[in-house]
Amino acid sequence: MAAASRALSALRLHTIPRLPLVITLSSRSNSNRTSISHLHRQLYGRLYPVLLVKTDGSTIHLRYKEPKRILMLPLDSSTLPEAERKARLRRQFPSKPKAGPEDTFEGIDLGTYERFWKK
Repeated sequence: MAAASRALSALRLHTIPRLPLVITLSSRSNSNRTSISHLHRQLYGRLYPVLLVKTDGSTIHLRYKEPKRILMLPLDSSTLPEAERKARLRRQFPSKPKAGPEDTFEGIDLGTYERFWKK
């Protein structure tokens, strides 16, 4: 009896229609998939074309580790004339605005605004 039921169950297994294998192709998911503004990384896997602007105004195309359009070299202030150096420092560190005269309420007629605070 047990042998017959085993044979019957074996027959049922072979008669079940098999579904074809469905291969799903998915795109590779990596850290860049859902980035919205820019990549938040310390190191980049490739070098990017960048325009380097020297202090004399000449430009060079080179490959840089971060995706930027233009790199500007800092200007050496020790090589500038004294007047131009002071002007650049004044533009870089502007003086604090001076405090003007404070407005007082002595010249205001409060009767014209009385309608706003009466119930």
